Amino acid sequence: MSGRIVLVNPEAPALDKTATINERAIKRSGIRLGTLDNAKSNADHLLRFIVEGVKNAMPVTSVVSLCKPNASTPASSQVLDRLAQETDCVVSAMGD
Repeated sequence: MSGRIVLVNPEAPALDKTATINERAIKRSGIRLGTLDNAKSNADHLLRFIVEGVKNAMPVTSVVSLCKPNASTPASSQVLDRLAQETDCVVSAMGD
């Protein structure tokens, strides 16, 4: 047996394209915060901690908390549309 060590670089290659960003004006009264839980255990706890941290750092006018049915499927268009319409920014988290 040799003493070889194989290293794997886990970084994804950089994208060649520039993403389109839809900038939103945030009102002085605060942000409308969204959360998207991926349905893994403890994601809900992590998102609650993040929401509380954001609330301590800046004004938050509303929080929309939605959950995917399971971690292996993408969020439905209804969930994504609601987040797009009712929030200024969205935090998504997964936990285990």
